[in-house]
Amino acid sequence: MERSALGRALRGLPDPERLLGRMRSGSAGPRQLAQLRAALGALPEAAEQARATRAAALDALAGDLDGAAEAHAALAAGLAGEPPAEPGDGSALRAGFAPEVDELSALAEDARGALTALEAAERARTGLTSLKVGYHRVFGYYLELPRSQAERAPGEYEPRQTLAGAQRYRYPPLSELEDRILGARERLAEAERAALERLCAQVAACGAAVERAASALARLDVAAALAEVAAEHGYTRPLLRPAGPIVIEGGRHPVLERRMEPGAFVPNDTELGGGAPDVVVLTGPNMGGKSTYLRQTALVVLMAQAGSFVPAERAEIGMCDRVFTRVGASDELAAGRSTFMREMVETAEILRRATERSLVVLDEVGRGTSTGDGLAIARAVVEALHHRPDGTPRTLFATHYRELTALAGVLPRVANRSVAVAEQGGEVVFLHRITEGASDRAYGVHVAALAGLPRAVVARARELLAQIEAGEPGGGWGEQAPGGPAEGAPAQLALPVAAAPAERALAEAVAGLEPDELSPLEALQRLYELRAEARRGLGREG
Repeated sequence: MERSALGRALRGLPDPERLLGRMRSGSAGPRQLAQLRAALGALPEAAEQARATRAAALDALAGDLDGAAEAHAALAAGLAGEPPAEPGDGSALRAGFAPEVDELSALAEDARGALTALEAAERARTGLTSLKVGYHRVFGYYLELPRSQAERAPGEYEPRQTLAGAQRYRYPPLSELEDRILGARERLAEAERAALERLCAQVAACGAAVERAASALARLDVAAALAEVAAEHGYTRPLLRPAGPIVIEGGRHPVLERRMEPGAFVPNDTELGGGAPDVVVLTGPNMGGKSTYLRQTALVVLMAQAGSFVPAERAEIGMCDRVFTRVGASDELAAGRSTFMREMVETAEILRRATERSLVVLDEVGRGTSTGDGLAIARAVVEALHHRPDGTPRTLFATHYRELTALAGVLPRVANRSVAVAEQGGEVVFLHRITEGASDRAYGVHVAALAGLPRAVVARARELLAQIEAGEPGGGWGEQAPGGPAEGAPAQLALPVAAAPAERALAEAVAGLEPDELSPLEALQRLYELRAEARRGLGREG
C-alpha cells in the first residue's frame, strides 16, 4: 500500500531543519553533516512515495522535497563515507575534495611511516630487539627499553623517564622527526577545518531550499502518521463547518482506547450548540468516566481542526476559535498558589477570554473549598458562561454538586447529562455511558470501598449517609460513633451554629490576653484559671 511504503521511506530519518540550524551556528561536526546528508539523500524516495498516493496536497509537498538535491550533492561530494565525530586527522573529507588536506594527510602518513622505519633502524643498529618508539602527551616521542636492556643503551640515548620495568630516552633524530610530525598534524587539522567550513557555506547557500524541504518533510511525516493511526484504529473523516454545533457520534478517547482490550472502550455521543444545549452539566460518580468524556470531546475537536481523522463513528465540528480546559488538580507551591487558587486563576482566564465559538471544558470547578462556597462558585460560573452577551460558549461542566442540575430548569441553554450506573446485588457497576438527565446519587461510599477503605469505616460512612438522606436532624453528627468512649463518658458535641454564652465568655477571655505583657508566672496562672473555667462549662470538677 502507498501509505505503508511512505511510512517506510520516512522511518528513522533525522530532522534536517535541526541539523541545518546546528550547521549554521557552527556547532555541527562531521557526523552531524553526515546525518544531514543521509536525510537529504532519502528525500527523493519520500517524494516518489508521496506522488504515488495521487493526493494533490502530498504532490505539492513532494515538489518541495526535490529542492534539496543541490545541498545533498555538495555533502555527498565533500564528506567522507563514515566521518569521525571531530575533524583533525584528515579522515572527515573525501579524497580530492580539498587538495591541501590530501597533501598534508599524505605528509602525516609519511611521518608515521618514518617513525616505524626509525624504530626498525635503531633495533638493527644497536641490537636491542625490544626497543620501541612511544608517545607521551607531556614528553612527546621517546625510545623505550626494558630494564633488562637499559645498561646496553648507546651514549646518544638521553634518559628522560624511569619506570618500574622500563627506561625512556630522548633521541635527537627522533626529536627532529617529532617536530615534522606535529607541524604536519597542526597544519592538517587547520586545513581540514577550513575545508569543512567551506563545505558548510556551500550547503548554507542552499539553506532556503533545505528549509522548504524540511518543512515539507515534517508535514508529510505528520500526515503519514495520522493516516496510519486512522487506518489502524478505525477513525472517521470529520465534517468541518465555519460555525455551528459540535456533533460527535460514538466518540472515543484516542489514547485510553489503545490501552484497553479491543472493543472494551465504551464510546459516547456529544452534541453542543445548534438545536442542542450550549451547556451540559454532567453528573455521576467518581470512576464513572466524566473526566474521560470531557477530555475525549476536546481531543476529537482538536484533532479534527488539526486535519486528522477522528476516533468516532461520525463527527460534525463547528470550528472553534479556542479550546479552554480546567481539568485535573495541581498546585504551584513555589508561587504561593494552592490547588484551589490555581483552579480559580484558570477559571477566571476562561471567563475573560471564551467566546461563542469556543469550546469550554470544566471539571469539578469549586471542589477545593467548602461545599457552600464551592457550590456558589460553580453555579456563578455556569451562569456567567450562559449569560455572556456575545453568546454562550459550547460548554461541558462536570460536577459532583447535584444542586447544579436545577439550572436546567431555569436556564434555557443548559441541559443535564449523567454517567450511567447499575446496581447488581448491592454492588455498583460503572457502565461508562453518558445518558440524558441528572445522576440521582454520587456513589462516593461505593468508590471508597473499591479503593480499599477499612470495612468498619465504609460501614460507618453508609450509616451516616443513610441518616443524612433520611433528613434526620443533625444528620447523626451529634451521635457517638460505635466503638467510641465507654458508656457514661461525655458524648462528642455537634458543632453549634453560634457559640453558647459560656463558650463565648471563654473565647473572649482568651482573645483578651496579651502574652507579651505577662510574666511566665502570670501566664501560667492565667492558663490554670482558663482551664478551670472550661472544666466548669463541661460539667467536670478539678
